[in-house]
Amino acid sequence: MNRMMDHHGHPVVATFSIIAFDEKEQEWGVAVQSKFLAAGALVPWAMAETGALATQSFANTSFGPRGLRMLADGKEPEAVLWDLLADDPERQLRQVGIVDAKGRSATFTGSSCLSWAGGIAEPGFACQGNVLAGEGVIEGMADYFRASSNDSPLAERLVRALEVGQEAGGDKRGMQSASLLVVKKDGGFGGWNDRMIDLRVDEHHRPIAELKRILSLHRLYFQRSKPEDFLPLKGDHLEEVKDLLRQAGYTPGAGEEYDGKTREALKTFYLRENFDDRWKNEPVVDRRVLEYMRHFQEEQGKKPAFDQ
Repeated sequence: MNRMMDHHGHPVVATFSIIAFDEKEQEWGVAVQSKFLAAGALVPWAMAETGALATQSFANTSFGPRGLRMLADGKEPEAVLWDLLADDPERQLRQVGIVDAKGRSATFTGSSCLSWAGGIAEPGFACQGNVLAGEGVIEGMADYFRASSNDSPLAERLVRALEVGQEAGGDKRGMQSASLLVVKKDGGFGGWNDRMIDLRVDEHHRPIAELKRILSLHRLYFQRSKPEDFLPLKGDHLEEVKDLLRQAGYTPGAGEEYDGKTREALKTFYLRENFDDRWKNEPVVDRRVLEYMRHFQEEQGKKPAFDQ
């Protein structure tokens, strides 16, 4: 297979990406698709309350940490961009997009990037790409994002922007990998860091569709439940949950109450299926866990039931 290389023999990260800021939720994110193995390991960089950056084409990965440090010091995206490029002798091969803590943005496409190549930077987002089917890829992504509602989660809007870009032709060499990175202060697992969503499809014939599927699973497992998500465990709900637990190989209580045995069986199911963040020590069941339980037997298929 022929691969495009830079002057040092490094392959080109031909790709299209979008970086954006959600002011309402205080989230920053980057979504990427490329005909390149594991582009998500190279292109996206982000830090909560600081900004986000994409480095691609003949990617200079030092731009990620260096750019974030400059944004943290208060430099505007345009100034960061030119500081990064100033001492790079191969700057005309680079492509970079930046969005800062306030949603200010900048994008750069070097004159030696492989065509079609270009970008659009507007308040709240920047999108860019190289080796594309045409300028319609970037224009379509920008048009979609301008019109998208802030009432929709940033992650879903970023992935949809990739879909729009692909529908317009995407990377003209094809598809291979995609990734999504979204950061928010204390938004990571357990609130220990800012990495709220960090998903990668490193090798797949339909990477954007796979990224979308994995994002839906991430929402199921890690999105924090809202008060309206909890259903009281009494009456029909309790009877259904007990029946579903039995089908899955668990042993809830035999009576018509939410007793200790039923509680322990349900808690064990939650923990074994990685629904830790959705468990409550109250007589309730998360509606999304209940939906999962309804499909549990079908999905488990021939797997043996757990022993209690």
